[in-house]
Amino acid sequence: MLRDQGNQVARKFGLVYTLPDDLRQVYLKFGIDLAHANGDDSWTLPMPGRFVIDRTGTIRAADADPDYTRRPDPARTIDALRALRG
Repeated sequence: MLRDQGNQVARKFGLVYTLPDDLRQVYLKFGIDLAHANGDDSWTLPMPGRFVIDRTGTIRAADADPDYTRRPDPARTIDALRALRG
């Protein structure tokens, strides 16, 4: 599990979406200040993703989708984790 304040790791993986100005105003009207929540001045959201990385740093499974409503099947992630055990 990773907590990625400011989306620094997501940015390195190219998994960050920057909100356009008109959408920022909508968020603010709902009382959502992403810049404050991110702990910096960015108006960014991470794309949902799951990565299974082995002890050597090799990515064994990866799922990411710019459509936040589509999430990877948890069973795939569990299978990838089990495969690491051998």
